[in-house]
Amino acid sequence: MDEKLKRDIILENYQNPVNKGLTDSSGYVKVNTRNSSCVDNIDVMAKLENGVFIDIRFDGEACAISTSATSIMIKTLIGKNVSEVKNIIDNYEKMINDEEYDKDVLGQLVVYNTIAKQPSRKKCAFLPFEAIKQIINEIE
Repeated sequence: MDEKLKRDIILENYQNPVNKGLTDSSGYVKVNTRNSSCVDNIDVMAKLENGVFIDIRFDGEACAISTSATSIMIKTLIGKNVSEVKNIIDNYEKMINDEEYDKDVLGQLVVYNTIAKQPSRKKCAFLPFEAIKQIINEIE
């Protein structure tokens, strides 16, 4: 994927993030995650049925990387079961830490494949995934 396309995807997901806004509907697990080194502070809520993520929503204040990563993450994870989500998180974390990973499971999340070159941004890119990990821990 060329750099211009990556920037366009990040910018689109920052300016028009999917599922932004929380709900008061029942059946959701909600967690808060924040980055102590910047302004990023997001609430993430997810609803699962039969072990499958059927909805994920978020709200809060965050930088372009965290907001866009959250939006792309949501699009990637909805419809996946917990095992698939764990695999995606594992490969995404490996990618942002510049380790070997399976790019085929990440979809558009590969736009962050050079984030390891910006160590201060890695936490921004991983923040929404920390929330999903917390949600999985709560339901298991």
